[in-house]
Amino acid sequence: MKKTAKLRQLIQSKNLEFLMEAHNGLSAKIVEEAGFKGIWASGLTVSASLGVRDNNEASWTQVLDVLEFMSDASSLPILLDGDTGYGNFNNARRLVKKLEQRNIAGVCIEDKLFPKTNSFINGRAQPLAEIDEFCGKIKAMKDVQNDDDFAVIARVEAFIAGWDLAEALRRAEAYRQAGADAVLIHSKRADAAEIEAFMAEWGGRHPVVIVPTKYFATPTRRFAELGISLVIWANHNLRASIQAMQTISRQIFLQESIKEAEGSVAPLDEVFRLQQADELQAAEKKYLPSQKSIRGD
Repeated sequence: MKKTAKLRQLIQSKNLEFLMEAHNGLSAKIVEEAGFKGIWASGLTVSASLGVRDNNEASWTQVLDVLEFMSDASSLPILLDGDTGYGNFNNARRLVKKLEQRNIAGVCIEDKLFPKTNSFINGRAQPLAEIDEFCGKIKAMKDVQNDDDFAVIARVEAFIAGWDLAEALRRAEAYRQAGADAVLIHSKRADAAEIEAFMAEWGGRHPVVIVPTKYFATPTRRFAELGISLVIWANHNLRASIQAMQTISRQIFLQESIKEAEGSVAPLDEVFRLQQADELQAAEKKYLPSQKSIRGD
């Protein structure tokens, strides 16, 4: 099955489905081995892994390079966190073309202004895009895609920017009518009150995606009860790797030795396994001439 079709199945599933964050080829492979059905290519974590801020400091072509490695490393569908689409409708529709070329299953764009600022950094000071302009961007992206299953998800930032439920609903409905395949309703509250209020009024008219980074204590069964289609675990692989690297780097620095560290890191054989080193060794035996042939024996 095509990766785009796999993602569309997740979006339209009657069961609650989950995407896990990855930010490079290695983490994409780890997500797949963990059992997840899809990957969230997070703008925050991809930029952080490159050592820059989540403010479009990494160019969209640099993000595409990362995505290409991720797509090659995993058979899972990848949904890109495409920020604002990296510009106006023309930038956004060119992005869709390039994502399809790399076998990326879909993209989520948010209704803020380029360059974006992360939603959890002073969100109320972040202006939102005009609804008509954002709808035009959605239409342009849908018009240019070649694969009918490629997904464009519209992320509503009304709650993040301090607007009320009525504005969130107004925007979500406009984006649905513009052709978005789902809406992502975002909240930074420590509880799911805004999500619950939205879902009560939304009435199941279109698939809804959420990112419960801040309201993580809400049981996932509650999301299922509300009729949520897709939950994104948005940044935990990056955060886990940061903590692990900080701990091991400090330990080795203080001890001036790797003796104690060896027991708390993955063995080199696991690195080689994830890199599929055995496949290369088998291919070398199949395709490279033997030493006897080289010597002329």
